[in-house]
Amino acid sequence: MDSNKINYKILIPIILLSIISILTIYSALKYTSSSLGNLALKQTFWYIIGWILVIVLLKLKNEYLYRNSWILYIIGNLSLVGLLLFAKPINNSRCWFVIPGIGSIQPSEFMKIFIMITLATMIHDFRMKYDNPSIKDEFKFIINTLLVVLIPSILTFLQPDTGSVVIYLIIYISMLFISGIRFRWFLVGGIILIILFSGILGLYFFKENIFIKIFGSSIYYRLDRIFNWSVGSGLQLENALAAIGSAGLFGHGFNNTPIYFPEASTDFIFAVFASNFGLVGVILLLIIIAFLDINIIILAQRKINDTDKYIISGIIGMLIFQQIQNIGMTIGLLPIMGITLPFISYGGSSLLSYMLLVGIILNISKKKKRTYKY
Repeated sequence: MDSNKINYKILIPIILLSIISILTIYSALKYTSSSLGNLALKQTFWYIIGWILVIVLLKLKNEYLYRNSWILYIIGNLSLVGLLLFAKPINNSRCWFVIPGIGSIQPSEFMKIFIMITLATMIHDFRMKYDNPSIKDEFKFIINTLLVVLIPSILTFLQPDTGSVVIYLIIYISMLFISGIRFRWFLVGGIILIILFSGILGLYFFKENIFIKIFGSSIYYRLDRIFNWSVGSGLQLENALAAIGSAGLFGHGFNNTPIYFPEASTDFIFAVFASNFGLVGVILLLIIIAFLDINIIILAQRKINDTDKYIISGIIGMLIFQQIQNIGMTIGLLPIMGITLPFISYGGSSLLSYMLLVGIILNISKKKKRTYKY
């Protein structure tokens, strides 16, 4: 492929997903509060803004982001602090800045990108400094990168937004995995996590009062929601399963979602699509998603700059996790965590963040391997 041309194997599935997104959100409008306005029209607007951002990023190049990674990271964290201090609670959460006449902005969506960019530059600098790092060097590197992820994770958890925190950690693990550090660190980290989670879950299941005293009732009820998913109870999941299960081979037809369930245009958008277009539609959607993911992975296997390779690993880790988690929770196979389906669920902030990632990916696909100077 000519390095100066746009990668249409990335571009075409994004365009198809945008069409699917707008049509499915339109179909979900009858179950969406009228106070939110026409979400399909708003999603179209956000997609237009998103493509403008892609064009701007193609002009700026990824090097601009890499050079300013720490500035973006600081801005992202300050915005998260600002939420906790000044944002008005919506559904008992301080996740959004509300801008009259425009809508809401969710900083945690953009923080995902800032974490990726910052980690990519840190890994790049580490690999440039050490050809054969010692265990001590790797330990310091892990601590430094872990702090970079923990700061926004704590701020986001306090909003509370558990889903975004999980995605931060998925990004971190994905990027650390190809950073070249010794595999033993993953074994050590896995053992530590198992011990910590075992202790926390032990308190949750057997010492509820102590758990609430230590962690608070808010965290208790969040865990309670996650662990009760397997029961299959609750209006949201039951109705989503009924809508999908009754769709058959070809679905109920466009704009014909027979059963109400909350968050139809966001968390449970897959159920709306499946009920409209049935098994055939779902298979086609999964093929488009898989085609996009595979081509991003293929891009990472090309002879590209290491910094680009690191950020691609974060992007693909995040996308695949969100795709599996969202679809899995919709069909009752995974706990409900409020994680949206990339490029399809409604959301201005999330969509713009994904489109920025599209710009980064297209920039990588256009250029030949070279060493960056930040």
